[in-house]
Amino acid sequence: MSGTESIAFDTPRRERSADNFAMWVFIGSEAMLFGAIFLVFLVAHIDFGPAFAAASKHLSLPLGTFNTAVLITSSFTMALAHRLALQRRWRATVWALAATSALGTCFLVVKGIEYGKEIDEGLAPLLGLPFRYAGPDPTHAEFFFGLYFTMTSLHALHLIGGIVVIAGMVALWRSANPANRLRRVVAVGLYWHFVDIIWVFMFPVLYLINR
Repeated sequence: MSGTESIAFDTPRRERSADNFAMWVFIGSEAMLFGAIFLVFLVAHIDFGPAFAAASKHLSLPLGTFNTAVLITSSFTMALAHRLALQRRWRATVWALAATSALGTCFLVVKGIEYGKEIDEGLAPLLGLPFRYAGPDPTHAEFFFGLYFTMTSLHALHLIGGIVVIAGMVALWRSANPANRLRRVVAVGLYWHFVDIIWVFMFPVLYLINR
């Protein structure tokens, strides 16, 4: 038995490459999920363009714009964390990761405020809530808001996942060796940038239709 025992990877670099490959596979599967939803939205927009454009104007452009700036900033702090990790500046890396997590949390808080506003206005066709849309073509407007809540809540769940992973990584920071610290920062960075890119595509599709 002892002759067959071996470590999974003979060098940290190969282990990091395997982690990156696994993360890219995961990101690819998630990209297909979001891509399918985007396709449904774009096809529906072609068919029901006026209704979607009118419904989009009921979304809060200031809050959406603010959240876009927040996530773009979080991509910079995550990139900074990666650079600091490469330089073995571990304390600064933790601070950059904490800033990234804080910005992600800020996004979720603002999104929650926006959801509350939309629910109060009767624009959330979910969980049996009444849909009180006063604009044109309420049937297709309801479809727009259904897609809007599906897309943004799915994105929020992915963002929450990223925040949880960062929190766990920071909690285990002291017990990890430098090689493991670096590969974890690289892997979570790939995921975080993916989630940010999804929002960068989602924002104009949802908020800027015919504005």
